[in-house]
Amino acid sequence: MLSAVWVAFLVLALVCGAATGRLDAVTAAVSSGAAEAVTLAISITGLMCFWSGMMELISASGLAEKLARLLQPVLRPLFGAASKDREAMEAVSANVTANLLGLSNAATPLGLKAVDRLYTVEGRHGSPDAVLTLITLNTASIQIIPSTVAAVRAASGSPTPFDIMPAVWVASIASVAVVLLSGRLLRPFFPDEN
Repeated sequence: MLSAVWVAFLVLALVCGAATGRLDAVTAAVSSGAAEAVTLAISITGLMCFWSGMMELISASGLAEKLARLLQPVLRPLFGAASKDREAMEAVSANVTANLLGLSNAATPLGLKAVDRLYTVEGRHGSPDAVLTLITLNTASIQIIPSTVAAVRAASGSPTPFDIMPAVWVASIASVAVVLLSGRLLRPFFPDEN
């Protein structure tokens, strides 16, 4: 579906460029946009590699277990019975920590590991509440330090890439609160099909 959207955008740009007599500007924008995309991807890759390595160190050093204990008062009510499983809560805590640091790309493999463990704990059937809660937290993710967004802003030439932090805090806290509340309120209307 996404490929169809991009093809439609490309065709629309070409048609509009031809209709307005600015086809040369469209083709110039395509090449400069592709070059800028590669530059941006390379700059973000370095940051992503750094933070992925840091998250591996956190896990290997035993800090993940300490983070799990620190986050347990917040995560226990959200994850119910699954919060009793140490391995599941370490994986969830690592994922939540990566999201708090704004490391969306580094959080993805941690989130997949956490979902796998939650499915094991909850039983591999249907859509367990713990898995849906984790997906919800990942989608709305509270960020203390929006590292990825700041890296994109810095790569785009922003002199103050972190000045968006207060807006990010308000938006992310509000989005997490809304989706968690909505999930809890709407869950009775969508029973698990086991």
